[in-house]
Amino acid sequence: MVTCNTPLNGFASAKFVDGASNGSDSKKLRVEEAPPSRVLHIRKLPNEATDTEVIALGLPFGKVTNILTLKGKNQAFLEMGTEEAAITMVNYYSTVTPHVRNIPVFIQYSNHKELKTDSANQSGGSPSTDVQEVLGAASSPVLRIIIDNMFYPVTLDVLQQIFSKFGTVMKIITFTKNNQFQALLQFSDPANAQQAKLALDGQNIYNSCCTLRIDFSKLVNLNVKYNNDKSRDYTRPELPAGDGQPTIDPGVAAAFSKDSSSLLGKIPGALNPLSAAAAAAAAAGRVALAGQAGSSGVLLVSNLNEEMVTPQSLFTLFGVYGDVQRVKILYNKKDSALIQMSDANQAQLAMSHLNGQKMYGKIIRVTLSKHQTVALPRDGLDDQGLTKDYANSPLHRFKKPGSKNFQNIFPPSATLHLSNIPQDVTEDDLRLLFSNAGGTVKAFKFFQDRKMALIQMSTVEEAIQALIDLHNYNMGGSQHLRVSFSKSTI
Repeated sequence: MVTCNTPLNGFASAKFVDGASNGSDSKKLRVEEAPPSRVLHIRKLPNEATDTEVIALGLPFGKVTNILTLKGKNQAFLEMGTEEAAITMVNYYSTVTPHVRNIPVFIQYSNHKELKTDSANQSGGSPSTDVQEVLGAASSPVLRIIIDNMFYPVTLDVLQQIFSKFGTVMKIITFTKNNQFQALLQFSDPANAQQAKLALDGQNIYNSCCTLRIDFSKLVNLNVKYNNDKSRDYTRPELPAGDGQPTIDPGVAAAFSKDSSSLLGKIPGALNPLSAAAAAAAAAGRVALAGQAGSSGVLLVSNLNEEMVTPQSLFTLFGVYGDVQRVKILYNKKDSALIQMSDANQAQLAMSHLNGQKMYGKIIRVTLSKHQTVALPRDGLDDQGLTKDYANSPLHRFKKPGSKNFQNIFPPSATLHLSNIPQDVTEDDLRLLFSNAGGTVKAFKFFQDRKMALIQMSTVEEAIQALIDLHNYNMGGSQHLRVSFSKSTI
């Protein structure tokens, strides 16, 4: 049982004019400021406030060591681990009004220097039975994170961005279990883990999807063997990448360090939802876009090479960033096309990655169209094959929610990732195939299982051309080559 070592009504040398201390607005309070103390008095709490919510007020500033709630009086006493933490907390909340359940509350120093655990329940205090459980749960610095409704990519870098707002993230391990993306994340301090759990559990990373479900892990330390896209030990940058895993691109880390405000707001503990397109762009190591995707999923692509471009080539290239439903090359302006993606988020993502890229020797321009859909030709009308409907295409990369393809969306790059390679295909076979696509192969590397490889062309434009020509290329039998952009270099 938690009690104070001085009478409860002695907080902050405050005197209630009518002798009552229920914290209601009808009571006039005259406060003589108490000297700094690690025990803080919190007033005007909502009736339904929980100990966990009160503790959450203090966790951003340091360890919380005890709490005493006065349920009938809408008040609580919160004991911080150090006086310095309490001073930081009071100073912060003097400029930013603290809220519990959207109700403003008031925080000041108490005359109590500590809250003692005692068998006696003095002065009507009603400590919650789960106080020690709430505080004790924070003994582990490791969180177990499950992502529900993962319709857009959540990568190790995205998690590091979000959780580093609450303290130093030391290690992360990601894995798939029961068809769910999960992660173990270790902070340097258990208090940071508790703070992150309280603030983020149940929040959506992106608009209406990718919901964080957070629990404490029974582990107290993670053993990370490799630094790659699946696991990371930030305290040991010298760790190897491991067989078959791409190494970390330093440019991606730099982009994230510059863009630390893109996923989380400036208020401690606030998770601001992004458009999924911006979030996916961030997941790909790009700076998140300001503003939201348009209401339409239709793109207007201009400055195309009208001698070379086909609906199929646009379907293949734009299909890297979303599921293309329809493509229409304009009959009277064949250097322009309308492309209908599955939704506005995919359209925004494709636009952010492909605007300004070179396709068939020309720099293409990609903007959001005012059209809501791409119309098909009327029955019996021949439009010379300029309009194609891909709604039922088996080549869509993102049909399945939570597909690994969501985690492999990267900007166009000179290095391509190849997969679904037959066992009897050699490096020379693939080098020849990609050279015949009109480019120069600069480097090649098989992954250990030889079902996947990286191939580096001399320019990004050559890689774009090779992807258009060779994605879904029949390698013999029923095996078709899969080609995507890589963030790795060889």
